[in-house]
Amino acid sequence: MAGVSLGIGMWGYHAFESLPWIDAFTNASMILSGMGPLASPQTAGGKLFAGFYALFSGVAFLTTVGVLLAPVVHRSLHRFHLEWREPHA
Repeated sequence: MAGVSLGIGMWGYHAFESLPWIDAFTNASMILSGMGPLASPQTAGGKLFAGFYALFSGVAFLTTVGVLLAPVVHRSLHRFHLEWREPHA
């Protein structure tokens, strides 16, 4: 997941901002890790890409954390015999 996301970011920065691959890698990895870009986008396409890539990165991060933590939470609920019950009307 991280590799694909990084590849998308590198391609976008290279295509929309004409950044060299190494700079595209740096910007994409910084956004993907939540630290923000090093070089601010100069073109309208680059700015749109950077915004959508940042939103995508946040959703990808939350989804990955949710998938990784779901078994732990599920097991904890079983361990403590917790279950969700609807209130009786």
